Amino acid sequence: MAPTGADPISTGDAMATDRQETTMTISTGDKLPDATLLKLGADGPEQVRLSDLSAGRKIVIFGVPGAYTGVCTNAHVPGFIKAKHQLMEKGVQEIICVAVNDPFVVQAWGESTGAADAGITMLGDASAEFTKAMGMAFSAPPAGFYDRSKRYAMLVENDEIKILNTEDNPGMCDASAAETLLGQM
Repeated sequence: MAPTGADPISTGDAMATDRQETTMTISTGDKLPDATLLKLGADGPEQVRLSDLSAGRKIVIFGVPGAYTGVCTNAHVPGFIKAKHQLMEKGVQEIICVAVNDPFVVQAWGESTGAADAGITMLGDASAEFTKAMGMAFSAPPAGFYDRSKRYAMLVENDEIKILNTEDNPGMCDASAAETLLGQM
């Protein structure tokens, strides 16, 4: 059981024993799996084909275990907000955050963190289609997480994964931090 106030995805041995990791199916040099993600539009949920965002473009995608969780809200998203201009100076055309949540939650989270105002595209992978296609799904039953995304960040150019950084522990944000990705570019 996580201590009161602790981030439930980064605490204790229960996480290590209950986490069901999937073998990584993507790596640097692979083509980005296509999937339909969701955003909240003026008339409700709208489908977004990831291939429409990545074809012929240089983008950054970072994935998080869940909206409103501690590390995601306090470290991962703010890091990409802070590094946005530096990433754009290196030719990145769009920064996309993917969370295994519905588009209503993802939009509200983007507004509350300032990511939406900063121009970061917030997309929901509600069915974990994209997350599973990448081999990034994990479950942590003690935290109520099933088929959530491992924490990662990647640089994609014209549908090809150029840089891919993943965390061994979803409660950490070091390898997948914006600063790390920026330093590799």
